[in-house]
Amino acid sequence: MSAREEEDIVRRLRAAGCVFAEEEAALLVEAAASPDELETLVARRVAGEPLEPLLGFAEFGGLRINVDAGVFVPRRRTELLAREAAALTRPGDAVLDLCCGAGAIGAVIAARVPGAEVFAADVEPAAVRAARANLDPARVFEGDLFAPLPPGLRGALAVIAVNAPYVPTEAIALMPPEARLYEPAVALDGGADGLDLHRRIASEGPEWLAPGGSIVIETSDEQAARTVGLFEAQGLAARVVTDDDLDGTVVIASTPPRRP
Repeated sequence: MSAREEEDIVRRLRAAGCVFAEEEAALLVEAAASPDELETLVARRVAGEPLEPLLGFAEFGGLRINVDAGVFVPRRRTELLAREAAALTRPGDAVLDLCCGAGAIGAVIAARVPGAEVFAADVEPAAVRAARANLDPARVFEGDLFAPLPPGLRGALAVIAVNAPYVPTEAIALMPPEARLYEPAVALDGGADGLDLHRRIASEGPEWLAPGGSIVIETSDEQAARTVGLFEAQGLAARVVTDDDLDGTVVIASTPPRRP
């Protein structure tokens, strides 16, 4: 490809509102197997489709995560969740990536903690298919929250890492078109106040934790205090962790350690 042709792609992407047009152009050129395929990818991006499914991957936590069309794209802020969950995990621990999407959080934990047994679950079939490409497919389950998990994991999980939907229903209309038009509503809609899934996880999650285990759940600055309250009401010790650089907020809720 000539420099002029690539400059033309950058111009088209910038005109469509792509802030990082140069970087996106380079990635699309890399992903395309032919000039015709490149033109198709550029046209779809200019029309508003999210970049990552066009490329077939998302950069997350130092990894390339396979991402398909119609699957929630992992956000950079969620790297805080993956980092905190990995820090709590030890080799041999059983860990659950709940509401896993493409399995990005579980993939980071598996990469950073060799020997960890990473399980994942999601209600969305397309997400489960994507997660099975990024994780051990035999450990990825389809169903509502904890329902599809093997009974043997009950009371055995050292860490449950959760990026459940937490956008209030009315706020979905304010999200960027890339999210609200191309990602499944089930991955975005957290109910009237955004905390419907947080309530269920606070209620159901503790029985799946091993003694001393932790639930690490993404939330927002505005919702963090209420998320903490949900877990404290279930007898867990909860705290908020933030990262300004990532614009990320998580709540870590832990059970008491096993008594000697």
